[in-house]
Amino acid sequence: MDDIAKTLPQKGPASSEIADWIRDQIRTSRFVPGQRLIEVDIIRKTGGSRFKVREALQRLSAEGLVEIEENRGASVREASMSEIRQLYRSRAALESICAGDFARDASPTEKAELQAIAEEMESCLEDGAPERFGSLNAKWHAMIMPVTGNTVIAGIVRRLNTPVHHLLFETFYRGNRMRDAVNDHRLILSAIIEGDVEGAEKAMRQHVENGLQFLTSLDKALHRE
Repeated sequence: MDDIAKTLPQKGPASSEIADWIRDQIRTSRFVPGQRLIEVDIIRKTGGSRFKVREALQRLSAEGLVEIEENRGASVREASMSEIRQLYRSRAALESICAGDFARDASPTEKAELQAIAEEMESCLEDGAPERFGSLNAKWHAMIMPVTGNTVIAGIVRRLNTPVHHLLFETFYRGNRMRDAVNDHRLILSAIIEGDVEGAEKAMRQHVENGLQFLTSLDKALHRE
């Protein structure tokens, strides 16, 4: 049984918990775009009932993460580049708000914790550890949002993030992208530590837009004839 599945309740997980498990499988590329999601396998791995699994798949379908076809069942939905652009535009707006709020409202301890994560990410450059970098990056971004009470925004961005980082490109944190992301984080962190709300918002928006530019250029390179 997968490690993630072991964290689920042993007796009858709720459909929301099964949906979280499936979402994590997709986020970590254990389930990949186009892959069929076999109900029997999910039941075996999560301990959920058939009804709860189907309910979870319907929930993920509503989020746009899973596609359900009559007589074919469910599969991981493939995101188009057009959709990725829309997701990034939404993230840029929402995360910039949170960065500004964090700069204004976060405690010195919380800002220090954010800086510590950023320093761990910088060490990944020397170690050549893109998977760890990606995990720390998610933790870094996630910390900024709920600290100041932006729990609704945090939930929306978490759902937006799932199809963004891996459905199209497994090499998102390879080569110069890691270094560029570190430089972006330095600018965001500097504004946050100084309590510069406008600067933090601007730097975060630019950071997300830089990620989109990278994906766009990579998509063109992959599909160049």
